[in-house]
Amino acid sequence: MVKHKYQTLDKQQAYRLVNSKFPPESLFDDVADEAEFEAVYAIQALTNPRIQDECGNLALLSTDEIPFGIKGVNYATAPFTHVNPDGSRFSDGTFGMLYVADTIQTAIAETKYHQEKAFQNITGLHYDTVTMRGIAVSFSGNVVNATQNKNIHTPNDYSASRLFGNTLRKNGELGIYYKSVRNSGAYCWGLFSPQTVHSAIQTKHFEFVYDGTCISTVRQISTID
Repeated sequence: MVKHKYQTLDKQQAYRLVNSKFPPESLFDDVADEAEFEAVYAIQALTNPRIQDECGNLALLSTDEIPFGIKGVNYATAPFTHVNPDGSRFSDGTFGMLYVADTIQTAIAETKYHQEKAFQNITGLHYDTVTMRGIAVSFSGNVVNATQNKNIHTPNDYSASRLFGNTLRKNGELGIYYKSVRNSGAYCWGLFSPQTVHSAIQTKHFEFVYDGTCISTVRQISTID
């Protein structure tokens, strides 16, 4: 068995960006505990056809992992119930992860790369903008320190990192600490569960401007709603 080095965190502050088209609150924010959520969800699902889209695929996340009662519980849980089937650096698309960065600048760099690729895959797109919502996340726990693992830091080939992430998740690890490959000298975390998140609070809005070739401009457009 491979012995890992760990990073112990206590209310670590980190940052991420989410598309502002997604609602800032959901049913997760309206209830206090698991029992109340299950009851309210059952009622809402009968009368609100959008509730399943709002909450995502609940089969992908055990309700005992949801940190009910924290500020921004929706932001903490959404990556696990709205999973990108194309995967991410440490996931093959069969499970979700909460990715956060050491600074808002690193979060911008990471998000800009992926949003730019999405724009470039749209045939004939000459100009577009997208508004991103900044989220400040506080979390604790012991995560695997993988900053010295060169295999998982390749810019575009995720084969080794996904195998690494899948193994850690199966072994019950909380998450991974690794180097940002989009912002030199910076660091990120990838969490396999939202259960140790203390808060996820909205901070600023940013507009990404695509000029037909790349995201040429990123500008802050507001501080809070």
